[in-house]
Amino acid sequence: MEERIKQITSTLGVSENVTPFWNLGPDEAVVFVGRTPPECRYFSYDHYIIHRTIDDERRWIFANVEDTVNNLVINTEGTPNGSSGDPFNQTTVIIITADKGIDQRIRAAAQSAGYSDNITNTQVLPPAILNLGLENDSDTFAAFIRPALFNDTEAGDDYINNTPATIFRITSNNTTELDPYDYPELRVRGTGQTEFDLVDDLEELRIAILDRYNQSNATELPTSQGVPIGSDAIQRGINAVGPDNDAAYLWSANQTISSPTPPFFDTSQYYPFLRDPAITLGNNTEEFIIVYGVNHVATGKATYSNFCIYGADVWNGVRAITDEDFSGSAEEYLPDNPNAKYLYVYKLARNCTEEDPYCYEVPYGVGARGIELDQPLFVAWRAYLEETTKTGPSYSEIVYDRAIKFDPKS
Repeated sequence: MEERIKQITSTLGVSENVTPFWNLGPDEAVVFVGRTPPECRYFSYDHYIIHRTIDDERRWIFANVEDTVNNLVINTEGTPNGSSGDPFNQTTVIIITADKGIDQRIRAAAQSAGYSDNITNTQVLPPAILNLGLENDSDTFAAFIRPALFNDTEAGDDYINNTPATIFRITSNNTTELDPYDYPELRVRGTGQTEFDLVDDLEELRIAILDRYNQSNATELPTSQGVPIGSDAIQRGINAVGPDNDAAYLWSANQTISSPTPPFFDTSQYYPFLRDPAITLGNNTEEFIIVYGVNHVATGKATYSNFCIYGADVWNGVRAITDEDFSGSAEEYLPDNPNAKYLYVYKLARNCTEEDPYCYEVPYGVGARGIELDQPLFVAWRAYLEETTKTGPSYSEIVYDRAIKFDPKS
């Protein structure tokens, strides 16, 4: 593959240049040439607008632009033209550009270097909603690869640390008439099938949790949609906090993010509702959080799901608890309910015991990279990729996850 990469570089007449955030002209492109992640539950390639200048203010937007290229739709040597097959550890080409002509020229150069057109993907930067260009007030962009739950952890770590790919920035040497892409057609969320038949079972689980810990004070936390969709954030000039179209996002707050934020923002001045009232987690054995809900993977509404505990001041996520961790955890609470297999229960505490097999000890203290005892916190959930639609599950079809904070009675 190295020889072919050199060949495509020579054909295009470009040199490598790497930067995390970049401007892009309407006649330019960024191209990924390499291998996809090794076998895992989910992966995607996505591109984002990072900054936008609005009324002379440079704002942090961090919004996805359109659909991802994910493991269910990607063109690779193992899945040519997006056909069924093996998308993992396969050679692929991904072109990010605003212009049809540039896209066609890159595809032609790739074919001359031995890369078939049926393994090439295009991600559009639609000029209709973006400010393309190299000026100081032009939008900046970034591209990300999201792999999750590698079958072989060592192989996954090696891919992340030594990604077998080359990234090109393509700049045309000649002035050509632009032929910009329209905004691409999106995959549509929703199948019409919901999880709402499990609401009564979830209420039974809630009562079982409250009964088990009835010696403690219980505070049921709110749940709402966590972040806006990318196009909403772009239109309103607000911070989207990096969503993608493959996921549904919930969090333990009573409203969705809706504030404009400048670069390198201090979230404490923008999201006071995350600390009013403040939820903290002390090290008393009777103080803990129970996270519970519908296992969206078990119901088929997601390919992969997780929840994560965050410090509310600086949004320091500590660890993602995935469906692999909590699958089967509700059955001890509802031993006679056949639908318990579609639910889950998980404890967040400072000290877990052998009696709590489904429990995560939240670290704290110097060097722990955790959440301090007096630091406000929140829980965020993600449900990725409904197989039928090849995009994120619809919010109108899932039962929202929940959390309860327990404190010792005085």
